[in-house]
Amino acid sequence: MGKPVVFIPSRVPEETVRYLSAVAEVDYRDEEEMLDEEVFYEGAGRADGLLIYSRNKIKYEVLERAPKLRAVCNIAVGYDNLDLEELTRRGIAATNTPDVLTETTADLAFGLLMAAARRIPEADHYVKSGQWSGWLPSLMLGKDVYGAALGIVGYGRIGSAVARRARGFGMKVLYSNLERAIADEQQLGLEYASLEELLRRSDYVLLQVPLTPKTVGMIGEKELALMKKDAFLINSSRGGIVDETALIKALKEQWIAGAGLDVFAQEPLPAGHPFLAMKNVVTLPHIGSATRETRAAMAMKAAVNMAAILRGERPDNLLNPAVWKQ
Repeated sequence: MGKPVVFIPSRVPEETVRYLSAVAEVDYRDEEEMLDEEVFYEGAGRADGLLIYSRNKIKYEVLERAPKLRAVCNIAVGYDNLDLEELTRRGIAATNTPDVLTETTADLAFGLLMAAARRIPEADHYVKSGQWSGWLPSLMLGKDVYGAALGIVGYGRIGSAVARRARGFGMKVLYSNLERAIADEQQLGLEYASLEELLRRSDYVLLQVPLTPKTVGMIGEKELALMKKDAFLINSSRGGIVDETALIKALKEQWIAGAGLDVFAQEPLPAGHPFLAMKNVVTLPHIGSATRETRAAMAMKAAVNMAAILRGERPDNLLNPAVWKQ
């Protein structure tokens, strides 16, 4: 019997391919761009395992054309691109890559907050476009971060990492979560609050929740109307958590001061999208985990998960444990 086949449809570090080559025949496509749909289907169709980024949607249509599939390993912590119910029904193991991207993503989230608060991208463009003619008392006035109130919606690994950074800036940190983090409340001086109270009291609201049927559109007109007029919304989790039509209205009508967004309901943003013309919105191209070190660690963790599954061993980051009982 030959080796199992692992299909990798996107560029990953060479060491990831070498590692998997010891346990599988690796069908690797060294491509930055998405593969043509039929090319992807062809690769998936002969694969025992898929090693993918979250841009690849593994739903019913793909699974119908992948009869040999035993494992889908996401190079991401989020997994809304996977139909877990269908994967579980078919006995296909699914994994993600938590932990290794926590600190890097927290860096980006806090950096995005700073960029929005102090108008850093806007100021950079102002200088480079030749508009800067001298110092003025009111030039590029922003909002203080040190000593301000930060509200973290969704307090998991990344939320906790951001809270530690915020405490270094003397910020008052509130958090809203399904479960209380008593140890962090004591160690970091956090305050647990309802979502409504958090929105009312925070100078900066950071969204750090997964995208699920319950969190889709959880920040809409009602929630934005509760925020302070000089507050900023920061989203570095998933775009679908925010009702973007409501956010655009809130920004245009100055219900809030601005936003910092690394994620969007539609990615990439289409030409002419209102966010692209708003000076009070910092827009990033979904780069939360985008450092060389972290992406390499994520790919290797996914590969380790894949190798374990192919050897018949339970992987560390199994998303659908029910398959191990089948």
